[in-house]
Amino acid sequence: MPPREDPRAAVLRFGRKLAMKGIGAFGSKGSDMSDIVRWGILGAANFARDQMGPAIHAARGARLDALATSNPGKATPFAAFAPGLRVHDTYDALLSDPDIDVVYIPLPNSMHVEWTLRALDAGKHVLCEKPLATEAGAFDKVIAARDRSGLLAAEAYMIVHHPQWQRARTLVQTGAIGEIRSVTAMFSFHNDDMANIRNRAETGGGSIPDIGVYIYGSTRFVTGEEPQEILSADIAWDNGVDTRAHVTARFPSFLFSGYTSTRMAPYQEMVFHGTDGIVRLTAPFNPQVYDMAQVVLQDAEQRVTIERFPADNHYVRQVEAFNSSITEGTAYPCPLEFSRGTQAMIDMVYAAAK
Repeated sequence: MPPREDPRAAVLRFGRKLAMKGIGAFGSKGSDMSDIVRWGILGAANFARDQMGPAIHAARGARLDALATSNPGKATPFAAFAPGLRVHDTYDALLSDPDIDVVYIPLPNSMHVEWTLRALDAGKHVLCEKPLATEAGAFDKVIAARDRSGLLAAEAYMIVHHPQWQRARTLVQTGAIGEIRSVTAMFSFHNDDMANIRNRAETGGGSIPDIGVYIYGSTRFVTGEEPQEILSADIAWDNGVDTRAHVTARFPSFLFSGYTSTRMAPYQEMVFHGTDGIVRLTAPFNPQVYDMAQVVLQDAEQRVTIERFPADNHYVRQVEAFNSSITEGTAYPCPLEFSRGTQAMIDMVYAAAK
């Protein structure tokens, strides 16, 4: 396995690479920055219909132009907010569409690597839903394909684009709470529909692939640290997928304790506890849906400051960041190297559970 690149170095390196290539919105060099980036969606998933499709439509510099689905009826809700939408009856037909610049992939987890590679081979930039891969080593061939093509490929890890997370990272890394000593993480919802892809092993389901990526990845994003050791991994299984996972881990500066569950009442919270204060996020992963996004800072004297983010949509911000990387060569905030690191932690958790 090749040595892992520092994610922060990868951000800078890949941004410079795109800038030097001068890749524009239509895959051409020297394309005008006012060009519209034309998006296509591979599959009419409910999440694409309800969240990412509207986000693409709403994002500055983007247009949802095409959808691939073999069921014309599933295209109707998309066409309602994206007039003129072209509907392809196969995924390959969309990849062959010369008027599509970016392919968004919301397919089941088990199909992500294959179709990301095929989209890159077809000359398309790719934003693929998380987790892009189900084991860290699979990221390596995607990273290699990205580098060969000179195109942008990324995992749709939307939370890092939200200002609440950028603020939390700034507070922690600038010493607003002193030295970090503990991170506690909680994310749960209830889904016992055994036909749902999140409850099927063959489609890469489970609470850790679905929402563990958020508690593990956000911990790494805010602190800038990587796990050294998984101290415990208590996992409950049903139908071959994990439905509850309580994990403790040692990082260089702090201990991590977190749980995910797809069989518990909805709840989410992240707490970063330092020697001089606490940072708490009360709607860290589904702002505006679960609750309003808030960053709560409590100092050593127990004085509390609350910053609220009532209107920011992290899906729209994600699309706009992707567009900017394509058209302007700006560094993408969440490169594949970062996503690989989160999957490496997931792999450590599963290994510890065995």
